[in-house]
Amino acid sequence: MRAVVQRVTSASVVVDGRTVGAIDEPGLLVLVGVTHDDGPGEAARLAAKLWGLRILSGEKSCSDIGAPLLVVSQFTLYGDARKGRRPTWQAAAPGPVAEPLVDAVIAELRKLGARVETGVFGADMKVHLVNDGPITLVIDI
Repeated sequence: MRAVVQRVTSASVVVDGRTVGAIDEPGLLVLVGVTHDDGPGEAARLAAKLWGLRILSGEKSCSDIGAPLLVVSQFTLYGDARKGRRPTWQAAAPGPVAEPLVDAVIAELRKLGARVETGVFGADMKVHLVNDGPITLVIDI
């Protein structure tokens, strides 16, 4: 699994003109991509990493201060543009494989006590954010 994690002061996801997920206080926006050999173990490890990641103000984590997370599926994180001008998506897991694993990350975060907002899997989403810092990390599990 791969995640792009951004420390934000606020973030939201809009689908068809309607806000489907939003955080309006400091927290993390997490874009999650799934590849073919990922499974529930990777989902659990990613959730634990996100919950304990100390990148919020004062080197705090979401678990330290109860900060919210906005988790958005993003198959394009496994795009490969090394050759030519058009990326390939061969490393991205297909929707029927990826969707349950993104849901597993969200469920694991909630089991840990996180407040989690989400996008809509497979939808054309408009993601709005105010990156704080800016701080952006790429995490591979």
